[in-house]
Amino acid sequence: MIRKTKYSGPSKRLFHPRQRNLRTMGEAMSQFVSVIDGNKKLMIPKLWKAWPDLMGELAEFAKPLGHRKTTLILAAEDSVAAQELSYFAPEILLRINSFFGEEVFDKVLFELLNGRVPLDGYELAKIPVQKPKIKKPGKIGGMKDKFDPESAVGRCYLKYVRLFENS
Repeated sequence: MIRKTKYSGPSKRLFHPRQRNLRTMGEAMSQFVSVIDGNKKLMIPKLWKAWPDLMGELAEFAKPLGHRKTTLILAAEDSVAAQELSYFAPEILLRINSFFGEEVFDKVLFELLNGRVPLDGYELAKIPVQKPKIKKPGKIGGMKDKFDPESAVGRCYLKYVRLFENS
């Protein structure tokens, strides 16, 4: 918001007081997550992880796809399975809401899978992180006596030399 005061040279930009303070990433993310996830605070991913244990034999036929507000979206392989699963909707809602300890969902919507990957089917692959190998320069340390060890450049050069001496 830009407000102009009495003219005393170029106009000054005045910021709203809430924009002045910096926040940590944790504070910003918690606010962002609470806006997206409502009051559930990331309980939905816990539900997807617990899906097979929570649903038992129904988990094989009803796969979680997501949710829209208070509607739970589940996938079925074909339309016949979706029709049969619709009869189990009250039981599914009862199990899920008891998992949360409150009424989170009030409706179940069944959609066909159609090649989509259900949320309980994602597996994150852990990629091993390797430190890059640093190639040592041929003539390292030959200029140690040319820099003042107390100057910023001298300290930087000595640190650079130690990097290769320790590896």
